Amino acid sequence: MSVAWTRSNQGVTCVAPWLCGGGRSSDIPWLDALKDVSASSLSIESLTKDFAGLRAVDDVSLTVQPGEILGLIGPNGSGKTTTINLMTGLLNITSGHVRLGETNMTGWPPHTISKHGLARTFQMVRLFKEFTVRENVEVAAIAATGASRREAAAIARDALNRMEIEHLQEIRASILPQGEERRVEIARALATRPKYLLLDEPGAGLNDAEIERFVPTLQRIRAEVGCGILIVDHDMRLIMNLCDRLHVLNYGRTIAEGSPEVVRNEPLVIEAYLGSEAVA
Repeated sequence: MSVAWTRSNQGVTCVAPWLCGGGRSSDIPWLDALKDVSASSLSIESLTKDFAGLRAVDDVSLTVQPGEILGLIGPNGSGKTTTINLMTGLLNITSGHVRLGETNMTGWPPHTISKHGLARTFQMVRLFKEFTVRENVEVAAIAATGASRREAAAIARDALNRMEIEHLQEIRASILPQGEERRVEIARALATRPKYLLLDEPGAGLNDAEIERFVPTLQRIRAEVGCGILIVDHDMRLIMNLCDRLHVLNYGRTIAEGSPEVVRNEPLVIEAYLGSEAVA
C-alpha cells in the first residue's frame, strides 16, 4: 500500500487513487467526518469460514448496537481475529452475511467496507514508519473520506486530540513506543469517519498504567463520537472494565453472550479458559 502514497513538504498525496480507495469529495466538513454516525446496527448472521477442511468460524451470529462496546473474547485460536477479518473483507466468507443496518456488505472489498463506516486496527500495528504521526492520520482521512489536505489536517488534529497524543503529531512513526503506536492506529481509524470501530487486541503489549489510561479514552470516544466498538483482547481487566456485553467463542463457535457479570460465571466459559476440572 505504501507505493500509493508520496510524501513532500506539503504533506502526503495519493498518487494511485485506485489503491487508496477511489475518488474524493472536497465538501466534507471535518467535524462531520468524525461525528456522522448512523443509527444502524452492525450484525453478522451465521458467519462461517473454512480453511482447507478446517472450520475456523462456525455459524457465528452477533450484533453491535450504535454506541455499544461489545467484547469478542475466547481462548487462543477460537476465531476472534478471523471473524474481524471476515467482517472487514480481508477474508472471503464461506457462508453467512455481514450487514450494516439493511445494507448487506457480504463480499465487499475492504476499502468499500471502510467507506461505509467500518474501521479496524490490527494485532500487529501497521503504520507508515517514514511518515510523521500527523501524516499517518491524514492519509487515512484522505483515503476513506476523500477529504482535501486542509480537511484531512483538521480531521487528524481532532483524532489525535481524542487519543491524547496531539503532542506527538510531528514525531516520525518509526520511533514511537508500542503504547503510542496503538493510539496512533486508533486515531487513524477515527479519521475514516467510522460508524463502528473494530479493535483487534489494542491492549497487547501495554503495561498496567497504559491499560488504565486506555479504558477511559475508549469510553470517551464512544460518548463523544457515538460509534459502536467491537473489541478483541485477552486482557480481562480491559474487557471487564470497558465492555457493555461480551460474546465468547471457542473452537470457532459461540459458547456464551451477555453482560460481563453473567459471562464470567458461565460454566462453558470457565471450562474454555481453565479446563473441565475447574467446573467439576
